[in-house]
Amino acid sequence: MIQPVLIALALMAAPAADPAEQDRAAILATIERMEAAWNRGDFPGYMSGFKKPDAVFVSGGRFLDGWQGRLDQYVRDYGGGPERRGTLKFYDMTVELLAPDAAMLVGKYRMDRPGRVTHGINTRLFRKMGGRWLITMNHVSAYDEPTSARSERGAR
Repeated sequence: MIQPVLIALALMAAPAADPAEQDRAAILATIERMEAAWNRGDFPGYMSGFKKPDAVFVSGGRFLDGWQGRLDQYVRDYGGGPERRGTLKFYDMTVELLAPDAAMLVGKYRMDRPGRVTHGINTRLFRKMGGRWLITMNHVSAYDEPTSARSERGAR
C-alpha cells in the first residue's frame, strides 16, 4: 500500500513538462522523421510533414507546385535508388514559437549525392492542426558545393 502512495506523491512533485519545450520537441521530431523517410526513399513519408494539399513551397525566387507537385518532382528527380536521392541531413535548427498554434523553424541542410553536394537553408512555418505540427510554408535557399571544395575535402 505504501509503494503506490509514494509513486503518486513522486508524480505530483515532479515538475510538469514545459508546453513550449514539448512543442519544440514535436517540431524537431517531425523534421527527424522527414529526414529518415527521405534517406530510406520514402517520399510520401517525407511529405507527411507538410500540410496536404495546400502547403506553399518557395525556391529559386519562385512559387512551386503544391504538395502533390512536390511529391511528383521528388519521385521523378530523386527516385530509383540511393545514388539518385542522396543522403539528406538537417542541422543547426532553431524553433521560435510564434503562437500556441504557430512556429517558425530556420535550419540548414546538406544533400550528398555522387558528384554533387548541395547545401541549403530552410525557413519553415509550422501550424499545429489536430494536435500535429505541420509545415504550411517552406522556403529553401540552396547552392551546390563547388567541385574544387569537394576535391579538396576528398583528398584529406
